[in-house]
Amino acid sequence: MASAGAFAPAPRAHAQRHRVRRINEFPFTLGVASGDPLPGSVVLWTRLAPRPYEAGGGLPPAGSVDVQWDIARDEQFHHIERSGLTPATADLGYSVHVDVQGLEPDRTYWYRFRTGTWSSPTGRTRTAPAPQAPVSQMRLGLASCQQYDGGYYTAHAHLAREDLHAVFFVGDYIYENAIDPQAGARRLPAGHQLPGVFGHKPTTLADYRLRYALAKSDADLQSAHAAHPWCVTWDDHEVVNNYAADIPPAGEPTGPFLQRRAAAYRAYWENMPLRPAQYPQGAHMLLYRRLRFGRLAQFDVLDTRQYRSDQAYGDGWQHPGPDSENASRTITGHAQERWLLDGFGASPATWNVIPQQVAFCRRRLTTTKPSPLSMDAWDGYPASRNRVLDAVQAAGINNLIVLSGDSHIHLAMDIKKNFDDPRSATLGVEILGTSISSGGDGMNRPEDRTEILAANPHMSYYAKQRGYVVITLTPTHARADYRTLPHVTRPGAPLTTGASLVTEAGHPGFRPA
Repeated sequence: MASAGAFAPAPRAHAQRHRVRRINEFPFTLGVASGDPLPGSVVLWTRLAPRPYEAGGGLPPAGSVDVQWDIARDEQFHHIERSGLTPATADLGYSVHVDVQGLEPDRTYWYRFRTGTWSSPTGRTRTAPAPQAPVSQMRLGLASCQQYDGGYYTAHAHLAREDLHAVFFVGDYIYENAIDPQAGARRLPAGHQLPGVFGHKPTTLADYRLRYALAKSDADLQSAHAAHPWCVTWDDHEVVNNYAADIPPAGEPTGPFLQRRAAAYRAYWENMPLRPAQYPQGAHMLLYRRLRFGRLAQFDVLDTRQYRSDQAYGDGWQHPGPDSENASRTITGHAQERWLLDGFGASPATWNVIPQQVAFCRRRLTTTKPSPLSMDAWDGYPASRNRVLDAVQAAGINNLIVLSGDSHIHLAMDIKKNFDDPRSATLGVEILGTSISSGGDGMNRPEDRTEILAANPHMSYYAKQRGYVVITLTPTHARADYRTLPHVTRPGAPLTTGASLVTEAGHPGFRPA
């Protein structure tokens, strides 16, 4: 049995030496998680919180707890591959991040944490294949938008049972709204209601830590994290709705907003299975990164919030014009854009996949021209989109897939060179997944379905129910199975597949499977 230590981000250099001698209540109430699999390593995560709805999780405001971790080749832990001891400290919210090294490529492992007499639930994870390995198939989940008071996380219970290599969560892990004791659409009964601490919008580190504790206390979300490694990125609600870079919401001074953003970014890192490279420095956090899955797929995970230009025309759905179409505008920031475009030219992968937050393709609301477009999505930054698509063509990439969320609907769209000309070249496909719970129950056939599909001939599927998407990549094709649930305002919803679509390698564009 070998040993590999946990990393030590900057704050831990000043960690408290005081040891919390004994934890008298079960501390793993927020479950376990793993993430960002590489061929020889994976990040393991947990956070100690014996009383998750209390500040500090019911642990002292200063101190540390020694946590034992194990990763094994079998679920019974007869063959432990790596193990170690790491401190969970108050300054990092008693979170644990272990970047385990020395694992075998493309292998399933099981992991657990222990402290004192307490043992965590067992998690299952999987490393990525070796860089040059031929891979016959990869299955991944696409999920986003889980407003706790919008409904139950039943979709995550189904997601946990899927046979997947990884889950890509593309934003809105928490929401910043005030939550009533009944938890909104969940309608919690007396005796199970939430404490008043959630009844205001979060602004401090303590507030945001509590929001993640609320989300992670959900058993279905815990199951999905324990079943698969996750690759995460944020959108807006992890801080505040539709924020853009360092521009505060209307009426809020810049200084307090950046303090709030710093608190939100810190809490995000503490509660996600992320490496030290993503540890925030004040109000800044380097979240965009690249993951590879053998020769089959390259994943360029984007951050379209932290560096973007302000939304044109006051945000919302507006008619496009000179302000939104200004060539200097960016949704990614110039450094991230350069990183993305350079990565196209160096990619050896069959499939180039961009997991990111907001709708990439154009989306008209009406057949009447001009139609309003979303100033918060890539439609509000067409110059950014054009630069990406020009680089895709210049690099000779034929198999582009963009993964999106945010809109609380299922969409399947062909990425066109010129959205004004349905006959123009198709450069890839966009898989926009619906929400886990945000938006309530929804409907399978929206009232505006006929007009939306007519206004957007590059769309081939549109539905408004909750759920997620399962994406299967092979050397010859990619398949998107849009999973849907009939309701989330009460638990126990069954799962159906609303549509299954395929795009062939070298011949981009969706067709029925």
